[in-house]
Amino acid sequence: MSIATEILSLRRDQSSSVATLIAAMEWESAAEDDVHMVSRGYAVMQAVDIVLLNVAVHTADALAEPTTIRRTRRAVSSSRRNRRRSDAPELRQRAMFA
Repeated sequence: MSIATEILSLRRDQSSSVATLIAAMEWESAAEDDVHMVSRGYAVMQAVDIVLLNVAVHTADALAEPTTIRRTRRAVSSSRRNRRRSDAPELRQRAMFA
């Protein structure tokens, strides 16, 4: 866990930042006049900033983790393809009688 993730975990508000953003957007759309819409729009922008901060921290953590080396499907399928090509009928017969 990185220092940024640890700092995020210290926040008092542990609710989902995306849920907060959605609620703020709904609250903004319920505004009845321009003054309320502007002030609620500011709250939406703050919620957007928090979501982006959380995404950036989790992305940085994921990039900092050591990567694992995996066999790709391409490597598996190419070896199968080569085997099929060399598996001509006359070669199969030789293998059966050898």
